Amino acid sequence: MKKAVISGDIVAFTSLSNELKEFLEKRLQTLTLDLQPRYNTYARLIKGDFLECVVPQPEDALAVALLIKSWVKAVPIEAKKKNRRLRYFESYGIRLAIGYGSLQRFDPEKDIIDGEAIYMSGRKINEEGTHGKERITIKNTLFFVSDDKDLNQDIEAVIALVDHIMNKATAKQCEVLHYKLLGESEAKISRRLGISQPVVNQHSTSVGWNAVEKAVHYFNQRLKNN
Repeated sequence: MKKAVISGDIVAFTSLSNELKEFLEKRLQTLTLDLQPRYNTYARLIKGDFLECVVPQPEDALAVALLIKSWVKAVPIEAKKKNRRLRYFESYGIRLAIGYGSLQRFDPEKDIIDGEAIYMSGRKINEEGTHGKERITIKNTLFFVSDDKDLNQDIEAVIALVDHIMNKATAKQCEVLHYKLLGESEAKISRRLGISQPVVNQHSTSVGWNAVEKAVHYFNQRLKNN
């Protein structure tokens, strides 16, 4: 039975302050604990900036990837602390590749993830890597890889659309989007974030929530029918 594995690395991680690195590590650890009961995911953080997440129900993989992306991008960066590389983090947050395939060995208790799905997602992230580069060039931050060419072609346009939306989104828009992806009402998000419901609605509209929701639904149905 095929699974999805999400591999990701934080953009410009080496340029972040130690304080921000630690904050991100704790934030991602909190997120992985929150995702586990909802999606039955298994995730691990490697060296602070590289994430691997198994999604047993592959149709949920785009929703999980966007929950990760929005969670990272919701981190506010003080204007006075911004430099060129830090702006890359602010714009892109994290690059994520969804690998769809088999896992020959998967044992969460022994921390084993081994198989086609993780090879594909890991290779894609490494191909697009930015580590050690003096000048960062980023065209895309969200990828889907499988051994099914027709499926890849069907998903590509959806992934590209959502990627563009996410990379244009502000920290506050990403925060609202994150809780919308979790199915929370605008009234509840308003109470959670301490902002008015009209402001929540404005952020939701500005970030293109309707398009994101349709993309997640399309991905879900396409993978279910594969």
